[in-house]
Amino acid sequence: MKVLVINSGSSSIKYQLLNMDNENVLAKGLVERIGIDGSRIVHKVNGEKNIIEDNIPDHEKGLKMVLDLLVSSDHGVLESLEEIDAVGHRVVHGGERFASSVRINKEVLDTIELMSFLAPLHNPANVMGIKASMELLPNAEQVGVFDTSFHQTMPQTSYLYAIPYEYYEKYKVRRYGFHGTSHRYVAKRTAEVLGKKPEDLKIITCHIGNGASVAAVKNGKSIDTSMGFTPLEGLAMGTRSGDLDPAIIEFICKEENITPKEMLNILNKKSGMLGVTKKYSDMRDIEDNAIEGEKVSRMAFDIYEYRIAKYIGAYAAAMNGVDAIVFTAGVGENSPIMREEIAERYLGYLGVKIDKEVNDFKGKEKIISTDDSKVKLMVVPTNEELMIARDTKEIVENNLNELK
Repeated sequence: MKVLVINSGSSSIKYQLLNMDNENVLAKGLVERIGIDGSRIVHKVNGEKNIIEDNIPDHEKGLKMVLDLLVSSDHGVLESLEEIDAVGHRVVHGGERFASSVRINKEVLDTIELMSFLAPLHNPANVMGIKASMELLPNAEQVGVFDTSFHQTMPQTSYLYAIPYEYYEKYKVRRYGFHGTSHRYVAKRTAEVLGKKPEDLKIITCHIGNGASVAAVKNGKSIDTSMGFTPLEGLAMGTRSGDLDPAIIEFICKEENITPKEMLNILNKKSGMLGVTKKYSDMRDIEDNAIEGEKVSRMAFDIYEYRIAKYIGAYAAAMNGVDAIVFTAGVGENSPIMREEIAERYLGYLGVKIDKEVNDFKGKEKIISTDDSKVKLMVVPTNEELMIARDTKEIVENNLNELK
C-alpha cells in the first residue's frame, strides 16, 4: 500500500509518499509560500533535492504540482497516480469529537471545518489540503489524523480549567493539547528502545521546537500536556508567550489602547523568545549568540530551559515517578547544550545523570544518560509522517475488511 501524507499549512504543504509494505519513504518535500511571491517546491527523492520555482496561487495548484512531480519522468517515483491508495492528513484540532484517527467523509470534513473556531490558524488550512486532495485523487481513501486525539485520554483533573463549569458545557473550553501525533510516536518508540511495553512505563516526552510542548505519558496514555485550549499555553516558545497571568491581557490592552484580538496576536506572534530578545525567534540563533556571550540571548535561553524543567518536574509528580525523559523535535533533537543544561541544572533530584560525551550529537536516536542514572534520558527523533501513514494504512485495511 502506498500512502501520501499531507501536512497542509496556511501557505505551505509538507508531504511524504511512503510504501507501507516496508515503510520506506519514496519521496518527500515542501511546497512553500503558497499565494505569496517566490513560491516554490523543494522535492526530494533518494536524498537528491530538486527545486521547482513557479507561481502557486492556492493549495489545489500546489498539490497538483506535487502529484505531477510524483509521476514525472525526471523526478517521479510512480507510474500512475492510481498507485496512491490513500492520503493521510494531519489535522490540528479534532476537539472532543475525534479521539482517534478517522476515515474522512463529508460529515467528518464538515465537523473539521466547524472545529476551526478552536484552531483558526490551522484547521482552515488543513481543510484546504483535504479538499484539494479529494478533488485531485478521487479514488484514494482520505484519512484524518488529529494532533489533539492522543490527549483525549487526559482525566478531568488535567483538562478542566478552574473557571465556571458552564463555559465547558456551552463552549467546550478545556485543555486539548497538541503535538499529539509526535508525543504518541515518541512514547511508543521509547518503549521499543527500552525493550518494554508502553503499559509498564511512565514517560515524559518533550517536543521542543519553535512550537513546544511536554506530555506526561503514563502506561501508554497521555494524562497531561502543557499546551491547552490553544497551542499558546505552556512553554515559552519561538514567538508564543506560554503561561502567563491572564490579568496581564486586560492591563496591557488598557495601557496600550489595543483590542484583545490585537493582544492575542502579540502573544502568539511577537512574544516568547522573539519578545524577550527583540530580534530572534529561532533557537539556533539564540543558542549561538548565548555561546558568544550575548546577555539577552543567554537570558532567553535560560528562560526557555527553565520552563521545560518546570513541566518535567510537574509531570514527574503527576505520575508519581518517571522512567524516561525524552527529547524530540527540532531543538530537542539538535541541541546538546540545552539537553545537558536542563539535566545538570534541574534534574539531579530525580537521579538523572547525563553522559556528556554520549550527548554530543544531533538528530539521532540515543540513550544519553549514564548506566547508573535512575531515570533514562533519551533523544528520539520524531516521525509524525510515519505515524500518520500507519494510522491511514490501518483504517483503510479495517474498512476493506468490513466491506468483505
